[in-house]
Amino acid sequence: MNMTWPDYLLLLLLMTLGTLVTRSFFFMVGGARRMPEWLQRSLSHVPAVALSAIIAPDLLMVQGALVEPWLNIKLISALVATLFFLVTRHMLGTLLVGMLCFTELRVWL
Repeated sequence: MNMTWPDYLLLLLLMTLGTLVTRSFFFMVGGARRMPEWLQRSLSHVPAVALSAIIAPDLLMVQGALVEPWLNIKLISALVATLFFLVTRHMLGTLLVGMLCFTELRVWL
């Protein structure tokens, strides 16, 4: 399908309109309606859920296939880093421990 420049312009305008409407929806109706408290509490968990959905496949799979946990160096490194964070609550240290563990496992396994 060959698109002409008016087609591209229309597409750009429609995408802009769609973005503006979806991003400003709560501002447009914000004064008239208030979100229920349970919905506000639920929305506070969205960033953690989204991050988990992004990270989990990379930790659990290699080339689209599940890997046994004892052979998965990414998962082992993530668990070591998580334990370090739970004990120390030190973010930079957690990054360093996770990367050092991953590097060591990659070199030795």
